[in-house]
Amino acid sequence: MENQNIYEKPVTLKNILQFAVPTMAMTVFMSFYTMVDGLFVSNLIGTEALSAINLTAPVIQLVTAVSAMLATGGSAVIMKKMGEHKTQEAQEDFTALILVNVAVGIVMWGLGRGIMNPVFRGMNLSEQVTGYCVEYLGRYLWFTVPILLMNNFTLYMIASGKAALSLVCSVAGGVLNMILDYVLIHICSMGISGAAVATGLGYSVTAIAGIFVFAKPTSLLRFKRPVFRWRVLAGGAANGCSEMATALVTGIITMMFNWTMLRYVGEEGIAAVTIIMYVLMFASSLYTGYSYGVAPMISFYYGEQNREKLKKMTVVSKKVIVAISLVTAAASFAFTRPLVSVFARPDHPVYGLAVTGNRICTAALLFIGFNIYTSNMFTALSNGIVSAVLAFSRSFVFMVITMIILPAVLGVNGIWLATPAAELMAFVLSASMFFRYKGKYGYWGK
Repeated sequence: MENQNIYEKPVTLKNILQFAVPTMAMTVFMSFYTMVDGLFVSNLIGTEALSAINLTAPVIQLVTAVSAMLATGGSAVIMKKMGEHKTQEAQEDFTALILVNVAVGIVMWGLGRGIMNPVFRGMNLSEQVTGYCVEYLGRYLWFTVPILLMNNFTLYMIASGKAALSLVCSVAGGVLNMILDYVLIHICSMGISGAAVATGLGYSVTAIAGIFVFAKPTSLLRFKRPVFRWRVLAGGAANGCSEMATALVTGIITMMFNWTMLRYVGEEGIAAVTIIMYVLMFASSLYTGYSYGVAPMISFYYGEQNREKLKKMTVVSKKVIVAISLVTAAASFAFTRPLVSVFARPDHPVYGLAVTGNRICTAALLFIGFNIYTSNMFTALSNGIVSAVLAFSRSFVFMVITMIILPAVLGVNGIWLATPAAELMAFVLSASMFFRYKGKYGYWGK
């Protein structure tokens, strides 16, 4: 089996990057076309429509959180069994988990359709914005099942040695989304409904491709008659809870940033925060892509009890993370003005705020990579509890602490320092967990 040989190859930088580079390119591209999607809506429909999309974000974030939990947790469980050479059992569990995703998607679609009207009608929004919210979310929810499958098939393609195909599907879906945004919104005059349909169809590309890929009898992972082992389902959900927690608290932290900026600076501060978040999102996508790319290898070697390969994987990965951290931090600092000028003119008040803020926030890039990798590593090792502690502490607990204390002491600069300070605190916790469990898993030391 050719795919199996991928895991039997020596652990070298070249072989690791065969897994990781396509995933890194995919996550970077996804972060890019997310921004482009917003530009189409704001320019072709208006700012009210863009506001509506932001207001529907909590529901969409919930869909993303559930899919992240099922995808990352399930992938770790399945690849661990593959490493233990329980191929038949792994494929049965794989098929069962996919069917669970379909069932969860149907339930979420029904709940979303049932609550969206009373929720938005009770928010005291203008009639136009309320209408946009209901219209957009109503169309978007029709694609709940494809979105869940997309997130799962993306990771399972990588695990099956088809990272390049996963990248192709993601790029194809992104390009389709961009094209359909213009066609459906502008040419077909579908308005915000067109934006939702364009996004849903873009996500559906990977879902459709995955059905054909995993139906092939030659695929490393393939559909079999499912066997529902509740222990496996519960273990996968628990193992992926850190990714779910990270996705859920992102919206909460964003609201905290906006509220704090409104208090200290005003609406111009919110615009500056948005610009800086774009820069951090782009850099973080590199770390996330690498971590997702190598996770199946970690799970496989752990299941195989091959500590030598786990150690080599960790050594190479740490070097890669350090290199990316130094390059992204240097680039962000050196090119702050050109980066900010893409979003704001130099004579605009937002420009000065964003330049200062980005230069301070750049320090966070020195720690983010290690924090993301370590959390994902524990997920791949089927230790969802440690992964959840790291992810939740980093993305919520430490951010809340720094957002409360630092602005009160340092004013606006304290807001910018909140992210680097929280990431530094998370770095200390991640390092302590990394060395605490090195003996148990054998990924470091003699």
